[in-house]
Amino acid sequence: MTVPEVEVRDVPDDAYLLDVREEYEWVAGHAPEAVHIPMTQIQARVDEVPSGRPVYVVCRVGGRSMQVAAWLNRLGREAVNVGGGMQAWELDKRPMVSETGRPPMVA
Repeated sequence: MTVPEVEVRDVPDDAYLLDVREEYEWVAGHAPEAVHIPMTQIQARVDEVPSGRPVYVVCRVGGRSMQVAAWLNRLGREAVNVGGGMQAWELDKRPMVSETGRPPMVA
């Protein structure tokens, strides 16, 4: 199965952005409107992911998000991988926030 992929600059501002990184990565820096469900929890929490709209899946560089997007698509969801992940997001100077009280960064 081929998984659709977009560059970070092509992720719509109102997208449902699913961040599948681990907790420490999320805490260090993430997109302000992203929803956090770590890859290790996605099967148990899949009902939290909307089924009536595209889901843009992001991780650090794109590998984990590609796997999650492929799995969601096999379930009949419309999932798109965000190419380059949060590293590309940061390089493109897209908005980021952290949970640490310090400037956001990609861990």
